[in-house]
Amino acid sequence: MCTIEAIVMEENVRYWVDLSDYDFETAAAMLRSKRYLYVGFMCHQTIEKILKAYLVVTSGIIPPYTHNLAFLSEKSGLSELMTEDQKSFLDKIEPLNIQARYPEYKEKLLKELSAIKCKNLLAQTKLFQKWIKQLLSTK
Repeated sequence: MCTIEAIVMEENVRYWVDLSDYDFETAAAMLRSKRYLYVGFMCHQTIEKILKAYLVVTSGIIPPYTHNLAFLSEKSGLSELMTEDQKSFLDKIEPLNIQARYPEYKEKLLKELSAIKCKNLLAQTKLFQKWIKQLLSTK
C-alpha cells in the first residue's frame, strides 16, 4: 500500500529528475548555438539536480539549497560509490556554476571552452546522469 509520504517522495524525485533532463536538453541546445559558457553552466545544473534526486531517495529529505556538488554527493552517500574519474568530473564542473554567473570569470572561462571541450563535457554529463538514473531505478 502506498503512503502519502511515499507518493510525495516519488513526486519530489520525479521533479528533480525532470529538471535535470530539462537542463541537459538546454546544455545541448547551448552547444548547438555555440553558447559555450552556458554549456558548462547547464551541465553543472544537470548534475546538481540529479544529485538532489538521489539525495531525496537516500535520505528522504528535501535537498538543501546548495550548488555544491561534492556536498550533495557526500550527503547522499553517492561519493562512496563513485570512481576516481567520476569524482574528477565533479571537480571539473563544480566551478562552472559560479564562473558562468560572474563577469570577472566569464572572459577567462570563454577562452577555455571550445566546441570540442563542450562536446566532451556534455558527453560526460550524460554518462554521469545516466549512471545516477540507473541507481535510482534500483531504489
